[in-house]
Formats: sequence, structure tokens, C-alpha cells
Amino acid sequence: MANENLKGKNVAILVTDGFEQVELLHPREALDRAGADTSVVSPKMVRVRGWDFTDWGDEIPVDVALDDARPDDFDALLLPGGVINPDKLRIEPKAVAFVKAFFDAGKPVAAICHGPWTVIEAGAARGRKIASWPSLKTDLRNAGAEWIDKEAVTDGNLVSARNPDDIPAFNRAMIELFSKGRQQMQPAA
Repeated sequence: MANENLKGKNVAILVTDGFEQVELLHPREALDRAGADTSVVSPKMVRVRGWDFTDWGDEIPVDVALDDARPDDFDALLLPGGVINPDKLRIEPKAVAFVKAFFDAGKPVAAICHGPWTVIEAGAARGRKIASWPSLKTDLRNAGAEWIDKEAVTDGNLVSARNPDDIPAFNRAMIELFSKGRQQMQPAA
């Protein structure tokens, strides 16, 4: 893993039921090893249930209810995928506002697989290069983004990846971006 030190960085992980389990657990573990303090933020109050590739997975505790979460309390945001999770989050106004606040402040955001759906809904995709699960290609193009078929893509304050196979590269790019902190609000030229 990268030698970057994330000590003192608070990272929000926004999810609801149906998050792809490995896309939360493995990046969270990498962030924790790099010294970050991670918190699961959710519209659900106590626990959220993951999706483990083909069936329901484990439940994990929610650290901060979305109703109580303040973007100002966090330095960065992780958006795991799974089909169900971001599809639910993108129709939750408080979740969309939470994500938008990170982009508005120029804070780093990492999104994997279907996670960019929430980026689109927050109005932060236009003009960016974004990797995602292939089925989001048209959604991203319609939102004004360029879909990139690579394991990890960093554009300004956003790093994205296609799927669970990309997690090692995604983790390295995420830690590198999060170690830099706030970036310019606009995507890289």
C-alpha cells in the first residue's frame, strides 16, 4: 500500500442496504491501515446490510446517521457501489446533498462500481473522466462525463474505478488523493 499517512483524516463512507460488501470493507481496511478514521454514514439508523456478489451479505454498524452527519466533520468521502445501494441513495435528497457538499467544498471523493450514480445525481459528473461499472457508461455520458474503461481514474478531487477487481489500484489512488486533501473544485483539464 502507499506510504501516505492519513492520520487525522476523517473519512465518511456513505451507504445504505445493498452496498457491495468488498467495495466497502477492503477500501475501509486500506484507509484504516493508512491511519484514517472512517465512519459509516447511512440513512439507516443502526445497521446496514451488504451484498456479497450474488446474495445478501453481512450487516455492519452505522457510525453516524445521515440525519446527524455534517460534511464539515469529514475530510473525504468514499462511495461504494453495488446496484441497490447507490440506486437508493440517489433518490434520497439528504444523501445527494451530503455528496454535493463534498464536491462544492473541493474535498476528495472516491467512487467505485455503481457509486458514480450518486456523483451524477449530485451534479458533479459533467466534464469529468470517470470509471464505473460498464452499465453506467450511458448515464455518465448523458451527465456530461467521459466514461473511462480503466482500473482507477483520478480527475481533480474524484477517483473512480470499475469493479471489485480494481480494488487494489482503487485503494492506492484513493489513498494518494485523500492524502492531498482539498483539491480544486473543477475536474482536471
